[in-house]
Amino acid sequence: MRKQLRFCGVGGQGVLLAGEILAESKIESGGYAIKAASYTSQVRGGPTKVDILLDEEEIFYPYAMEGSIDFMLSTAQVSYDQFKSGIKKGGVIVVDSNLVVPAQEDRAIFQILEIPIISIAKNEIGNVVTQSIVALGIAVELSQAIDRDLVFETMKKKVPSKVLDLNIKAYELGEKYAREQKLVSK
Repeated sequence: MRKQLRFCGVGGQGVLLAGEILAESKIESGGYAIKAASYTSQVRGGPTKVDILLDEEEIFYPYAMEGSIDFMLSTAQVSYDQFKSGIKKGGVIVVDSNLVVPAQEDRAIFQILEIPIISIAKNEIGNVVTQSIVALGIAVELSQAIDRDLVFETMKKKVPSKVLDLNIKAYELGEKYAREQKLVSK
């Protein structure tokens, strides 16, 4: 069954890395995956998104179908505003609660969950660069699009060894916050 996810933020937040880890995890499991990134010419600070398509069958069209994406995670207002239209009605959108303020009408269309992703990375892990791995843990837990252990093992291979322990902690904290958010949402 096809799952379509979107991560968006601004350049430098690690959105592309998170998408790469998800796609690679699916391929390693024997499935099919495509990641399609979009970003501005700015190296840092411009709107960035990556769409990840995951399926058990071959994927012939390499882009997410606008209006049918199941899950989005956004860590920047500009990207949220620009890319939310691709999410299906009733789809899940996770936003960084300190950086993104969804419009009231969005709350009627989407399931919006608010988690302080960058604050978790900065204050609980002590390294803001781990925000993409916090986001990855959140996305895997909430979307249930792919086996957690596959993603966890791929993440451990993709991050620099000198910060592996920080990224393990980041992933696990992302999962923890996502589980807590699921309990609150019910």
